Amino acid sequence: MNKTFISTESEEQQALFQWARLNEKNYPELRLMYHIPNGGLRNKSVAVRLTAEGVRRGVPDICLPVARSGYHGMYIELKRRKGGIVSKEQTEWLELLAAQNYLSLVCYGWDEAREAIKDYLGGT
Repeated sequence: MNKTFISTESEEQQALFQWARLNEKNYPELRLMYHIPNGGLRNKSVAVRLTAEGVRRGVPDICLPVARSGYHGMYIELKRRKGGIVSKEQTEWLELLAAQNYLSLVCYGWDEAREAIKDYLGGT
């Protein structure tokens, strides 16, 4: 039986940040890129506490707070290559951020995110 391996969203994100660490010499701005840990399964008491602390459903996964080409920065909602679904809340956040002049994208797989970041930063 030949099963095709499908990466999880977490694995995709880890691969993207590994690439970023390895490419900081070429793109020093990558040191500013960070993950926004709003998702994931949590027990009810932790979820209540995090909501009180400001966690918001739908906020994109990744922020690159670097201005380029008239944008204030870049937000990426990273999904696994196959099977990733963008929620209504995620779509709303991406639209709200775009209205505030942030480049806000959905990327399927770390390699798609890598290419979007390289394009944004002006590299090849």
